[in-house]
Amino acid sequence: MICVSVCMGTGGISAGGDKVFHNFEAELLKHDIEATVNKGCSVHQVGCRGLCAKDVLVDVIANGVKSTYEHIKPDMVMKIVEEHLIKGAPIKEWLVKEDYHNFNAKQMKVVLEDCGVVDPEDIESYIERGGYQAVKKVLTTMTPLDTVETIKRSGLRGRGGGGFPTGLKWEFAVKNHADQKYIICNADEGDPGAFMDRSVIEGNPHSVLEGMIIGAYAIGATKGYVYIRAEYPLAVERLRIAIKAAKEKGFLGKNILGRGVDLEIKVKLGAGAFVCGEETALIASIEGKRGTPKSRPPFPAQKGLFGKPTVINNVETLANVPQIIKRGADWFASIGTEKSKGTKVFAITGKIKNSGLIEVPMGISLKEIIYDIGGGMEDELAFKAVQTGGPSGGCIPASMIDLKVDYESLAAAGSIMGSGGLVVMNEGDCMVNIAKFFLEFTQLESCGKCTPCRIGTKRLFEILTRITEGKGRKGDIEFLIDVCNDVKATSLCGLGMTAPNPILSTIKYFRREYEAHINEKRCPAKVCNALLTFTIDKEACTGCTMCAKTCPASAIEGDKKKPHTIISDKCIKCGSCFDVCKFKAVNKE
Repeated sequence: MICVSVCMGTGGISAGGDKVFHNFEAELLKHDIEATVNKGCSVHQVGCRGLCAKDVLVDVIANGVKSTYEHIKPDMVMKIVEEHLIKGAPIKEWLVKEDYHNFNAKQMKVVLEDCGVVDPEDIESYIERGGYQAVKKVLTTMTPLDTVETIKRSGLRGRGGGGFPTGLKWEFAVKNHADQKYIICNADEGDPGAFMDRSVIEGNPHSVLEGMIIGAYAIGATKGYVYIRAEYPLAVERLRIAIKAAKEKGFLGKNILGRGVDLEIKVKLGAGAFVCGEETALIASIEGKRGTPKSRPPFPAQKGLFGKPTVINNVETLANVPQIIKRGADWFASIGTEKSKGTKVFAITGKIKNSGLIEVPMGISLKEIIYDIGGGMEDELAFKAVQTGGPSGGCIPASMIDLKVDYESLAAAGSIMGSGGLVVMNEGDCMVNIAKFFLEFTQLESCGKCTPCRIGTKRLFEILTRITEGKGRKGDIEFLIDVCNDVKATSLCGLGMTAPNPILSTIKYFRREYEAHINEKRCPAKVCNALLTFTIDKEACTGCTMCAKTCPASAIEGDKKKPHTIISDKCIKCGSCFDVCKFKAVNKE
């Protein structure tokens, strides 16, 4: 038996997965090797495998033994086919190493169980793995109220950021009677460094559709929408393929499985506004209006899309639902902590060796994620902090690395779970600059409807910019705290309410860095160029002239092949000389 699986998520394709895929097809055809998957196709495409840093990842199963290859390029395919598939000798130096196995050892995959295994464009691949069995179970053996009660007992909380109990939200919609109800999948994932929901849809769109069907049955909805960013073309394409296939199989449309249940699901493309991840702004966008939030109550479960009761769950939340139905509420509730049940999907990025997509049980420590799964820091610089919850989250310092990852622990530390972005930073990162980076994002993404968010985030960003430019003033820290608290307390929606978190958490844990910027006009991490002085080490300089050619202020002098000098009066401290020097001759102090 021979089976070849190639990672064809966005990460895999960007690393050359499509070419690797086609080369395997051509080589297997050339050698007349028959595959056993995907209806006779020569190669099996799968979604994200998780360890994106090792793409392109390829699984080869021969004679019942699976071998996983890493960093596969198109020109390596021929040798794999000839040596491994024909001669039966795996190429050991190309196989995954110990860090790949460590990356997966502490994970517990529920949502991602079939990602990297099923073909996202083949519904039969999902059905063979037990797909749509949960839909059959609820439609044939459970009432809508039974379904809601099961989700309530499981303890599933919304994975989109707020952590509201999913079953309770469904129950609210059940109690609001109407001639029309809606279910919406929120796939508007816009956090910097986040790619969890996109990867789930790319890797297993049917798990999300199945969750939507179950949710629609539970609340009595007959129409649904998947609100997804247009900038995720692969996810959109596979989602549309999945919807069409589900209709053809009778899982969507009229009279699903002959049980008298109807559900039509449409794809609604968002234009990339971060604020449209907020429920009421998302609803306005689907209705064709400007995507701005509304004050609540009424909540969407009471009066949502087109004024009708509406349940909105994000991708990860919905993908958990089929597993809960199949395995039982008690099974799911046994995972995690007392108040945070189940697993959580994270996108881990930043200064870490093994960046990628992971799923871990609630209650795991940050240390286990960063070192056991992530492999530790990517260079010699020490771990400094981790940002959880994206631009709305907080920075947790190295001193709290044993912190348990659950809703309550993160909130107590001044951060949030968010949708699952996790950015690791080292001693080379300036925490004032990090706070400024996230504030720049949130103030640009503010819809401008309410004054606290529209004006408050802009003022906060201006103060942080001034501090990083060496123009900080006495009292700036206290003023930042006051403005942050005002913005949190008075903003209309979650964007404004959480936007100050990066500032408040960095002041709380890294106040000395703020004080160094303001009082000493110094950036301890040597990141803020305006606070640095650039010089050239004459012994290290080779006179290659690259720094002089790059300098926009013509502040560097020197003959070719002779040491150069930076004229301090002309230097605008842009840092281009430091960035371009290959010989590490440019110093910044």
